[in-house]
Amino acid sequence: MFLMGDLRDWSPEPNGVSSRDRYSSSSSSSSNQAGISAEYWRKAEEATQGIIARVQPTVVSEERRKAVTDYVQRLIRNYLGCEVFPFGSVPLKTYLPDGDIDLTAFGGLIFEEALANDVCSVLEREDHNTAAEFVVKDVQLIRAEVKLVKCLVQNIVVDISFNQLGGLCTLCFLEQVDCLIGKDHLFKRSIILIKAWCYYESRILGAHHGLISTYGLETLVLYIFHLFHSFLDGPLAVLYKFLDYFSKFDWENYCISLNGPIPISSLPDIVVETPENGGGDLLLSNDFLRECVEKFSVPSRGFEANSRIFPQKHLNIVDPLRENNNLGRSVSKGNFYRIRSAFTYGARKLGQILSQSEETLGDELHKFFSNTLDRHGNGQRPDVQDPAPLSRFRGLGATPSVSGTESCQEDQNFYESESSNSSTVTGNYRSSDNEGSL
Repeated sequence: MFLMGDLRDWSPEPNGVSSRDRYSSSSSSSSNQAGISAEYWRKAEEATQGIIARVQPTVVSEERRKAVTDYVQRLIRNYLGCEVFPFGSVPLKTYLPDGDIDLTAFGGLIFEEALANDVCSVLEREDHNTAAEFVVKDVQLIRAEVKLVKCLVQNIVVDISFNQLGGLCTLCFLEQVDCLIGKDHLFKRSIILIKAWCYYESRILGAHHGLISTYGLETLVLYIFHLFHSFLDGPLAVLYKFLDYFSKFDWENYCISLNGPIPISSLPDIVVETPENGGGDLLLSNDFLRECVEKFSVPSRGFEANSRIFPQKHLNIVDPLRENNNLGRSVSKGNFYRIRSAFTYGARKLGQILSQSEETLGDELHKFFSNTLDRHGNGQRPDVQDPAPLSRFRGLGATPSVSGTESCQEDQNFYESESSNSSTVTGNYRSSDNEGSL
């Protein structure tokens, strides 16, 4: 065992059983991807891209969400003199059609309660303004440890938090990781596909329901890239490895950490064991991770000052930017078993699909994403309220003015997409993990 960050040397346990054999029965070749031809994978990924195209951002959804964001920013700036910034899945461009817009307003920490009340008042006033630029309704103030104002703006759920600098830093971190992975934003495309499966098909995404938080899920996806990046060339391959690996991971005895698995028995000390591949050919070097912590980590806020010990829960995921933050803390005991069963079923079912003939591959993948396609297969989205012509979406690259990071200097893919109106889905309060939802 080694302390955090010391991962490159490793030797077997005295009884001859390696530590990595104890925390997972999966191996780097466990998905058996080598047994599937390149042409078969090409066709499978091609069919998968058609599914992604139905739920990824579109030109129109980007325009609508930007217009709503600009509107709320202007309201709060003009009435209260506060700056408001988007964070989470919208600026990262990994949101689902049902995803909300996460914003954070900055004011003095000691005035946070008053600021939350003022923001709520501004939005309630707009709710009664018949000449308002957009329809605002269902304004509510969640008086919890992390203050949150929720509302609907033009049929899109908007969550406004306060002084969440960590959310902006997490966004910058994930943008940097996406640039590092490259492959035409494979990281972001994989997040969209895996979020769609977790949200629409298995119903295991949503911290406010005692399920996995979005940032927690993104960290799990990053962990798969960290270990197996050499074998991953498409979102379906990432999904397959994701389900296979985490269905076999020993969650009851280990925490997930980019530095390596952490035995729960070692807590509260953070003691890291060597990753699955023996510590070789990892995507993220120790230096890269250390630099990201230095650049993007945020000191604990007042109510978090006494939470310096990693809180053990049922699903334990260490925040890459703050090692005492458990990104799986929202998961209840019952939902832990539900999540693990979903991973096991998904891995088995997808493995069966990928063992069938090419002729049935497309249909079987559509069945695997049947709920997703039932809801969005015809191009309807709740964040777009009127029919829009076919348009070309200029990729998933960062928006510098939003994310605070430089765009990746790589060619942007163009995606075909269509959209029209649908009903909205509202959500309840969720705990903050410095990230947005869906």
